[in-house]
Amino acid sequence: MSLVSISGSLLYTAFILYLIATFFFGATIRDKRTDDKKGRSGKIAIGLTIIGFVAQIGYFITRWIASGHAPVSNLFEFMTFLGMCMVLAFIIIYFIYGLGVLGLFALPIAMVIIAYASMFPTEISPLVPSLQSHWLYIHVTTVSLGQGILAISFVAGLIYLISEIDQTTGSKRTAWLETVIYTIFLFIGFIVITSVFNFMDYQATFEYTEQNATTTTTEYNLPAIAAPNEGTLLTEGVMQPWFEAPAWMQGADAGRKFNTVIWSVLAGSVIYGLVRLVLRKRIGAAIQPLLKNVNPKLVDEINYRSVAIGFPVFTLGGLIFAAIWAQIAWDRFWGWDPKEVWALITWFFYAAYLHLRLSRGWHGEKSAWLAVIGFGIIMFNLIVVNLVLAGLHSYA
Repeated sequence: MSLVSISGSLLYTAFILYLIATFFFGATIRDKRTDDKKGRSGKIAIGLTIIGFVAQIGYFITRWIASGHAPVSNLFEFMTFLGMCMVLAFIIIYFIYGLGVLGLFALPIAMVIIAYASMFPTEISPLVPSLQSHWLYIHVTTVSLGQGILAISFVAGLIYLISEIDQTTGSKRTAWLETVIYTIFLFIGFIVITSVFNFMDYQATFEYTEQNATTTTTEYNLPAIAAPNEGTLLTEGVMQPWFEAPAWMQGADAGRKFNTVIWSVLAGSVIYGLVRLVLRKRIGAAIQPLLKNVNPKLVDEINYRSVAIGFPVFTLGGLIFAAIWAQIAWDRFWGWDPKEVWALITWFFYAAYLHLRLSRGWHGEKSAWLAVIGFGIIMFNLIVVNLVLAGLHSYA
């Protein structure tokens, strides 16, 4: 087997082990012990998680050897590394607090991130000139680690909100919480619909003119609801597009990416609707009874500690190291590139989180909502800014 095949097998192994570990973490919610590390289910769950993490490290190392550079240079590699950092952060926090229910939420979200990454091209390609620097390893890996730790604050915040918000009556709070859960289903929808059409080997080719007047083609792997702006369908026997992408979407392959967003919303909405139909209640309301033994003060503490640790790590990688590399690559510390702007917005948000928590006493539910919103900003930066908005980071 080639190193690339071994790397892929190790990543798949890690994914399966995380899935099995999730079920064992689910068993810990019936244990009345305050420390899940002492229970049999907890020991098996964290053991499987660690083995899965080691397998994912093996994926990272073998892919690095096969490519000749750190595997964090495109969206597939970055998102899989982010999932690995999230699992690492969870393992560390689990050994500190021993809260098994954290794994019941953290591992599925890490798996969604890894599965989401696998929907993008996985081929190894040479680095573009601007990425041929040791700062690629320093900047990107530090940012990923910081975001992985901050992701645990989102998990803790989500657990707090589901367990503490009254689900018996409809309110703005329950509606917003259900919206957060619905958003997670949109990611699942993207994974499902992309997997289905990849299995069908669906392809449709469009020809269109870029902003610089260059004529080019793009391959759609999902039926075209939105065609490229002023694009022409070249493939016969496939679904005709319903409309064109707006002219202001100028990112690379903007029409194809916009089409993917539409399919993700449609598929995710259908899956969410089916789950609601089966449960006959809000998903948050269905999960809440499972969290009746959760200590809200402990979850709130984990939320805060994750931000307190993740924020300085993100500051180091996302601002300081990023500015140094920008100076080396583009001869300026700061520009108004969309990725830079949203990284700064992310930094200001978590700085405000810490200020409000420490100075204004925003604990409990307020703190949980901030953690959820903060991770939403991170994901917006990783997905929308990377895929839709044109900028110097579009090669990602």
